[in-house]
Amino acid sequence: MSVPKAGLEPLVDLGAFLEPFGSLVRRSESREAMERYATGLLADLDRKTAAGIGRALPGTNAQRVQEFLTNTAWDSQEMDRLRIEHMLRHASVGDGVVVIDDTGIAKKGKHSVGVGRQYSGTLGRVDNCQVLVTAHYVDRVFDWPVTARLYLPESWATDSDRREKAHVPPELAFQTKGRIGLALLDEARQAGLRPRAVVADAGYGDQPAFLDGLEKRGLAYVVAVGVNTRFRLAEEVAADPGDPSPPAYSGRGRPRKAPSFEERVQPRGAGAILESLPAQRWQIVAWREGTKGPLAKQFVRVRVHRTGARGRHLDSEGWLIGERPLPGRRGDLKYFYAYDLDDTPVAELVDLAHVRWVIERFYQDAKGELGLDDYEGRLWHGLHRHIALVMLAHSFLTLRQTYGPEVTGPDPPEQPEGDDAAPSSLPRGFPPGGSSKRRRPSPTGP
Repeated sequence: MSVPKAGLEPLVDLGAFLEPFGSLVRRSESREAMERYATGLLADLDRKTAAGIGRALPGTNAQRVQEFLTNTAWDSQEMDRLRIEHMLRHASVGDGVVVIDDTGIAKKGKHSVGVGRQYSGTLGRVDNCQVLVTAHYVDRVFDWPVTARLYLPESWATDSDRREKAHVPPELAFQTKGRIGLALLDEARQAGLRPRAVVADAGYGDQPAFLDGLEKRGLAYVVAVGVNTRFRLAEEVAADPGDPSPPAYSGRGRPRKAPSFEERVQPRGAGAILESLPAQRWQIVAWREGTKGPLAKQFVRVRVHRTGARGRHLDSEGWLIGERPLPGRRGDLKYFYAYDLDDTPVAELVDLAHVRWVIERFYQDAKGELGLDDYEGRLWHGLHRHIALVMLAHSFLTLRQTYGPEVTGPDPPEQPEGDDAAPSSLPRGFPPGGSSKRRRPSPTGP
């Protein structure tokens, strides 16, 4: 996404975009502070901190900006809800998916809420950082952030003194990243978002409770899984004859029980299952254009059942998908599990499995251009307000890129046609079940 730099003077179209969000605060001074903070996130500043924005922008100061971020009464979750509703009307062509992921923010010290030595995929190591779990909407034309929440490590969740100092809500208990992801999906659905599927990496795909939660909610999904994640082949499950009679009693010792289903049909790791498939079942699939041409690898899929704790059989049946480099090329083998997408062609499943790159680009834009990782406060609500405002600024840029700078308020004009249309950043053939030809949204939605 190309992020245009805002000037230090008020932006007319930003004011129109922010108008529906003015209802979050009571005073006109607070609405002005909201506009100043959003303008500061869009401005060409080295650091998008409250102090930096207050010093650089006319019409405000560091104290006013900080007051809006930490002391003014307004709800960051309500801002997300209003923004999701707005974006669904103006930046969605339907059949989209939600990507669940997390990103690390490097921090020094030990007082910033949620900070600690923990693994960050963004940093690629264990380091002192905060971790945000995020949800991101992606369809054939648009993509934009949905909502986010800080992951609170157990060392924080069980420390009442640190919680009180950081204003962590008292009702908030420890939650895994998967549980947080499910909560974000619930909030998004309450705001009207109806994703075709959910996409996540192996950090979530290897959490059975997360997948159970998706299935309980009736959500299809494609998730990466580890090489040793165990499945049962669907054909072996179907061929099982049922409970056999127990072995004949010999008259000595305790009578032997008949083997259970779990003992009769043994689960195997994803890698072992796919390695046993014949070579001719693998096919070449290209999913999008890269910097050096089409991205293509070999793929195969097979019907399987998930397993629970200690090999317990689950009714969850779907596609186990394998990915490997083309012959003669180097690269890692990858594995995915797709649920409730039974009739989806393999090429479209590949598109879905690889749509996560869009959220990685969002992280780059949000950190590099909009100051996502510049918050210097220590409070729970201050951090989440900053995140909500960053997502608000990013959504503004999404609409601006599509409709131009004229109007981004309640009723944007129809998306420009032909060569003037905003380029799609999404994979070829996305989303599953839809045409790869881009549609243009009407001024009031799909």
